[in-house]
Amino acid sequence: MATAFVYAAVRTPFARAGGALATVRPDDLAAHAITALLATVPDLPPDKVGDVIWGLANGAGEDNRNVARMASLLAGLPVSVPGTTVNRLCGSSLDAAIAASRAIETGDADIVLTGGVESMSRAPWVLPKPDRAFPLNDMTAVSTALGWRLVNPRMPVEWTVSLGEANEDLAQDYGISRERQDEFAARSHHLASQAWDDGFYDDLVAPVTVPQRRGDPVIVSRDETVRPSTTPTALAALPASFRPGGTITAGNASPLNDGAAAVLLGSQSAAEIIGAAPLARIAGRGVMAVEPQRFSIAPVEAANRALAKAGISWSDVGAVELNEAFAVQSIACVDAWPIDPEIVNTRGGAIAIGHPLGASGARLLGTLAAVLRERGERWGVAALCIGVGQGLAVVLQNCETTS
Repeated sequence: MATAFVYAAVRTPFARAGGALATVRPDDLAAHAITALLATVPDLPPDKVGDVIWGLANGAGEDNRNVARMASLLAGLPVSVPGTTVNRLCGSSLDAAIAASRAIETGDADIVLTGGVESMSRAPWVLPKPDRAFPLNDMTAVSTALGWRLVNPRMPVEWTVSLGEANEDLAQDYGISRERQDEFAARSHHLASQAWDDGFYDDLVAPVTVPQRRGDPVIVSRDETVRPSTTPTALAALPASFRPGGTITAGNASPLNDGAAAVLLGSQSAAEIIGAAPLARIAGRGVMAVEPQRFSIAPVEAANRALAKAGISWSDVGAVELNEAFAVQSIACVDAWPIDPEIVNTRGGAIAIGHPLGASGARLLGTLAAVLRERGERWGVAALCIGVGQGLAVVLQNCETTS
């Protein structure tokens, strides 16, 4: 079997919902990420892309069901390049990369463009169709931006609690204090801010030009939700968001965001066509499912499985990119792994950078490849929790340290 490699990664800045990217359609955000990615490999003929596999958690509006195909066409890829959209909620774009790596390993494709997008600003409200014609009762529009909607009444009620309520239970069950969560959140902001100041994201983030109804266009060039002045003390003053006396606040959970991210994968022999050397090898993959309300800890076993597939152990791992859906969720996972917490999210995480659902997995993968090269580490893990009780993980091997 062939081996799949990461060749390039680019993302847009992540903006807060209702913020700097709110007027940009999700298909246009995805097209921008695709265009920016291809610009990093100018020798690659676009018609050599064997497939576009894209992640998306919503799909109810301007994403237009198959946003992979829509964005490919908008980006100017040849009409002969196919596209398919993957939905594993928060894990969608990492799942897209996993699907692409399998296609490469089996020889179905040599080069696959992967990634994901989410505009939580532009996620539509939906109305269920009535059970009978001409209903006389009122109908409620339901937001599709996040979480459960139009829940099947056959689902056990404990499965369908909100993400925040599920994580309040996690904090209680695992004894994770509000103080630890606020400290973790402040660290995320400080590390993300430092990464921007160090120029770490200069080559990973492609600015987006946003037209304005009046005046000159606005260029969005940095993540909008990073707050370098955040402190645990300031975070401790915020009220609980989900239950009285709870531990989860708007400050120690990821925000709602808009953004897109792209990752180019290819076989070893594709290097000549791409015109670039690979950055990292896809060495292992893992997926795990648990009870829906326990989704936060699913990355623990997903990562363990990915390491087993890669034939290594946690003692070999030098960098971890774990999606920070909630501080408590991240702490629970890190506590369960036999690792130094300081190797986790060394360039900031989703609490600071943001979590546009369908784009987060691709952000993790691209960031991990860059962190491995920056730190000279050989092995790294990208992992995230997924709503409705799932976790996903990928192990990367730094190509600069394989000999």
